[in-house]
Amino acid sequence: MIEVKNLTKTYGKKQSSFKALDDVSFTIPDGASVAIVGKSGSGKSTLMHAMSGLDRPEVGEVVIDGTNILKLKNKAVDRFRSEKIGFIFQAFFVQANETAYDNVALPLEIADIAGRDRRKRVETALAVVDLTDKIKSKAGNLSGGQKQRLAIARAIVNKPSIIFADEPTGNLDSATGEKIEELLFELNKKGGSTLIIVTHDHDLASKCDIQIRIKDGKIDTIVQAKTSKVKKTPKKAGVKL
Repeated sequence: MIEVKNLTKTYGKKQSSFKALDDVSFTIPDGASVAIVGKSGSGKSTLMHAMSGLDRPEVGEVVIDGTNILKLKNKAVDRFRSEKIGFIFQAFFVQANETAYDNVALPLEIADIAGRDRRKRVETALAVVDLTDKIKSKAGNLSGGQKQRLAIARAIVNKPSIIFADEPTGNLDSATGEKIEELLFELNKKGGSTLIIVTHDHDLASKCDIQIRIKDGKIDTIVQAKTSKVKKTPKKAGVKL
């Protein structure tokens, strides 16, 4: 479970200051698919950064499985992210001159995963996103959709229990974007990972169990899909690789 409590984040000083987040609170059950929805500048990306420990608001808590990650020291929160969280970004952020294998292996190297286990995990992650045949290809030679699938493989290789996706289809055409959406929801439903998508796309948001709509740094509404059957999964549940 993720509990967000009274998050407040202010940028700037005195007259030029503004609240990017203003007393934001909500709870996300394990295994849910969640859309954080809002216009540009609404605070949705700031919220994602706070929820993942990439940013530290001056007020509030982010409690994940009983741990307030905002109270952890830098090394501890880095370790927490590497073990629990996977990130997927609109801009892909793949290393163009490195192979698909090396891109996906990077989080495992950081986590000091041994060579044999590392290769097995990388191969499995690439198989999940249907890129087995690209294992030796340079990332720069892949199409946009393949780069995003590569980014997903990199995000799930450490078997995270939470996946953050920031506008994951923003740089893709409609057909490719739909395939990426299908893959993300499959990882959520079959793999058991909590999926949190930051988006301004209301069609994508409507496919999620929960929509958290944010405006001017505040929660506007929280909507749960009528067909949602969110169930709590064990604490150690995550992407099944």
